[in-house]
Amino acid sequence: MKAGYQSYKMFGFNRKFKITERRPPPDVISVFSLCTNGESQMSPDHFRRFLIEFQGEEGVTVDHAKLIMEQVLHHLRPNITLSSFTLDDFFQYLFLDHLNGPITSEVHHDMTAPLQHYFIYTGHNSYLTGNQLNSDCSEVPIIKALHKGVRVIELDLWPNSSKDGIDVLHGWTMTTPVALEKCLKSIKEYAFVNSPYPVIITLEDHLTPNLQAKVAEMVTEIFGDMLYCPKAGDIDEFPSPEALKYHVLLSTKPPKEQLERINGNQDDNMSNLNHDLSQFLHIDFEDETEDVGNEIPGQKTTPEYIQLIGIHAAKANKELRKALTVGPGKGKRLSLSEQTLEKAATVYGTDLVRFTQKNILRVFPKGTRVTSTNFKPLLAWMHGAQMVASNMQGYGRSLWMMHGMFRSNGGCGYVKKPDFLMSRGPNNEVFDPKLILNVKKTLKVRVYMGDGWDMDFRPTHFDKYSPPDFYTKLYMVGVPADITKKKTRVIRDDWMPIWDEEFTFPLRVPELALLKIVVREHDVSEKDDFGGQTCLPVSELRTGIRVVPLHNKKGEKFESVKLLMQFVFE
Repeated sequence: MKAGYQSYKMFGFNRKFKITERRPPPDVISVFSLCTNGESQMSPDHFRRFLIEFQGEEGVTVDHAKLIMEQVLHHLRPNITLSSFTLDDFFQYLFLDHLNGPITSEVHHDMTAPLQHYFIYTGHNSYLTGNQLNSDCSEVPIIKALHKGVRVIELDLWPNSSKDGIDVLHGWTMTTPVALEKCLKSIKEYAFVNSPYPVIITLEDHLTPNLQAKVAEMVTEIFGDMLYCPKAGDIDEFPSPEALKYHVLLSTKPPKEQLERINGNQDDNMSNLNHDLSQFLHIDFEDETEDVGNEIPGQKTTPEYIQLIGIHAAKANKELRKALTVGPGKGKRLSLSEQTLEKAATVYGTDLVRFTQKNILRVFPKGTRVTSTNFKPLLAWMHGAQMVASNMQGYGRSLWMMHGMFRSNGGCGYVKKPDFLMSRGPNNEVFDPKLILNVKKTLKVRVYMGDGWDMDFRPTHFDKYSPPDFYTKLYMVGVPADITKKKTRVIRDDWMPIWDEEFTFPLRVPELALLKIVVREHDVSEKDDFGGQTCLPVSELRTGIRVVPLHNKKGEKFESVKLLMQFVFE
């Protein structure tokens, strides 16, 4: 328990403010007393009772409870052997996020379903260090993204200045290039530092056939057995994340020259060509209409390039409804801009959901986001879009939501979509995001207190002449009917605010809901200061009294700043 005084110089005079002693809120004291039957020491059996009855952790044994207690006590008093908690020990335990965090840190979703059954952590222009116009291209942002658990890396491929090599850069801008080989080698080295599940490289290909052949040689040499190559006899389904562990997949549009070479007759009717090739490759080319500048008369690419494409891609040009038609054969990846998604959601909402039950939908930021901002991902997720591409080098509320979603499932980068997005009714109907459903469950959130700002911030960071005035805002984001926000009162002049306030959130689609938590410091004359944030997937919340670590604006976890909260579902 810490206490003391802090001095602030104000108008030439020193003012002293008492630092609040960190003490358990009444609920913690009450829980401790109930579990110990009023005794002053909490035994392993008492602690087990707490974990089961108040934290909802079923199946906990006394031995497991004792093991946790020993870890905590060794952390608090390394040189003393004890086997019971005092109230203060118990309170200290509650603030250890690696033992008492708000969500589980383990992979626990079924990972054996096909790829389209998952939301996948997806980057946009993954090589950019900053804005979309003139920042440097580098392998460093790719490495950072992989460390964070991102599973989809986007590379834009262009001929280098001498036309004999391949650069990665944002085309038609002043961004400085980075060599493709450097990017690929970095992906190989760091692909699985955070997660064993597959990395998908989406290629925006602006290459000549000869350079495509170089790409084939390069990826084959660099990745070797790590590279997933589909075979003609593959089943009519994407593989699962489990089956693709420690593999890398390429996803791009198959070049037309390669298709024509495989068919062996460039003069045939194109519809017959596509039919023959669909049979040969077990894929559907009905919507492969995007022109990415890779047609050079008289030249043909070698077969290897197309054989290395694990997920075939397409773009919806003018015929959006046609592009969303679910055709025969293997699934494909369709890319839509955020504006096109908004249009499709308004006009073809259930078609989007039906499309994503077999195919993969990627949604990318509009071109006017030159400062690398991001769009809100919820509209895409509620329509089943697996790849919501975000500028990971940016920051802001939309990226906080992305971080929140992919804290799910142990942070492995793959989150199993809710069953209702993958199922069909008796009349072949699918989930309609426009329908307002009944409340499915209610989440009660109690914000007890906060701590750690005096450790992570300078004494005068928030106010020059007094301790900070903190408040907490709670935002529920999800389907439109679930969106709401709440706010605690402001606690004046205290580095360790105690709110002890409860809020209720009725939820219609809790499977897609995110609880965004933002702490701010009230300022009368200026904009309120930022004091920390986090975003948590509601479906993953562990019930009971939990500690919630906060992060800075870029999503980096603070060392000490935390909230003590309680989550209860009804």
